[in-house]
Amino acid sequence: MPVQKNLSMPAYSRRAFLSGCLYTAASAGCVSFVWAASGAKLKAAIIGHTGHGNYGHELDLIFSELPNVEVVAVADPDTSGRQKAAERSKALRQYADYREMLEKERPDLISVAPRWTDEHLAMGKAALESGAHVIFEKPFVQSLADGDELLEIARRKNRKIAVAHQMRISPAVQFLKKSLDGGLVGDLLEIRAHGKQDLRAGGEDMIVLGTHLFDLMRLFAGDANWCSATIMDGGREVTPKDIRKPTEGIGPVLGTEVEARFGFQNGVLGSFSSRSKAREVQDHWGLQLIGTKGVVRLLADVSPTIYLLKPGEWSDEARTDGWYRIEGDPTLHWTKEERAFLLANRRLAQDWLAAIRENREPQCSGYNGMKAVEMALAVFQTGLKQSRVTLPLADRTHPLSQTTA
Repeated sequence: MPVQKNLSMPAYSRRAFLSGCLYTAASAGCVSFVWAASGAKLKAAIIGHTGHGNYGHELDLIFSELPNVEVVAVADPDTSGRQKAAERSKALRQYADYREMLEKERPDLISVAPRWTDEHLAMGKAALESGAHVIFEKPFVQSLADGDELLEIARRKNRKIAVAHQMRISPAVQFLKKSLDGGLVGDLLEIRAHGKQDLRAGGEDMIVLGTHLFDLMRLFAGDANWCSATIMDGGREVTPKDIRKPTEGIGPVLGTEVEARFGFQNGVLGSFSSRSKAREVQDHWGLQLIGTKGVVRLLADVSPTIYLLKPGEWSDEARTDGWYRIEGDPTLHWTKEERAFLLANRRLAQDWLAAIRENREPQCSGYNGMKAVEMALAVFQTGLKQSRVTLPLADRTHPLSQTTA
């Protein structure tokens, strides 16, 4: 199937966008959402911090070439980085302070673009309180308390939060979800995931990339009910003394080796591992979905690749099994350009704008982003305490931030 070329969005009324929606009474206490249309452009702005977290995965370009959206400003305290971002995004104005930008520009849409999360709460609060809808680079937040606060502000002000978990809405993953629901592998039994397992292997790999995989695990299996984990550092189980700062500003991390287990709905089991010594045998990061009638492998990327395990014939040596691309996958013949961040971010932005227009949650919602972080923090909590924990976590602080050596 050829890639969809029509990426245009309908025209929106800026006044309707700012107010969020116009409600009219309906039967049985229901309401309907009315979106006024006109040729007015929506004002978009970008918050970055080039010297302290950069712009994650081209989120400074999230509004590029979207009809009826105009990038009015970019904020970044780093002069050189701000100028480059303004050129890339074609922003009309530049600010060193994002709060000044919000006050003067009053944008409708905000991209909180730093890949580091230490300022996500402050930036997100300021953007939401100014009346904007906000899209965040992943991970969404550092702590669940931060996520709860942002989600509550969004609820109160009727703003929509999206998080850049692009794989969730990729055509290949959407096709796989429908295929699994249709019985592709029978009843789902288990999901096995592993990170990139590079120099960041362990806790940092889990926070930076594992949240993508946790988001997908929830898509396929629902919410996790419990978590248990073993976290190692230097060949021994960790203690509070092993808590450290990562190479990126994503909050404290723990361990160079992580082996975690999750219990999902309907008896589905899940696992996540990140161990640098396993990198050569596990190759590309991603996950496997194991069912009663088959196995699927998902190679994680901005545009994931899906394979189905087909059993071969038994011989004296062994049974020859093979991995094959799933027939009907709409991304089967996509080019490198079609698999790049530009179109993945375009799909993300389109769904976010549609969610605003339709007064629904985006598929890559702030809630889903928070739940992915919760799974990672549950691993830290259970690995440090060496006892199983129940989800959702009752303690909403970061499990490593209050622990002293």
